[in-house]
Amino acid sequence: MIRDRGNIKWQGMMLPEHVVELRKWMDQDHYTERPELNEWDFQLVQEELELAYKKKCETLVKTWANGLIIQHQGIVEDIDLQSNVVILENPFGIKRIQVSEVFSVQVVN
Repeated sequence: MIRDRGNIKWQGMMLPEHVVELRKWMDQDHYTERPELNEWDFQLVQEELELAYKKKCETLVKTWANGLIIQHQGIVEDIDLQSNVVILENPFGIKRIQVSEVFSVQVVN
């Protein structure tokens, strides 16, 4: 069995510039394009949000921001039309989600 130090022995050979470029490269690997929504998709998202707001049931909201798709789960407490945000309450607190970032809404219950 080979018992070398693995990555530890190579850390001295990595320049800070190399580390920065490797991190940029890894970020590009995980980048996801923004989902394109048509008129029907926007209408479906709106209807699901209204249904979740009226029923006050558990909802799964998917958002896209900076190349990442993030899933939020909770109860839709309010839809603020003035500032275009959806206020979602989950066990960890209240989260404000921009409507422009939402591309999918699904009622769980």
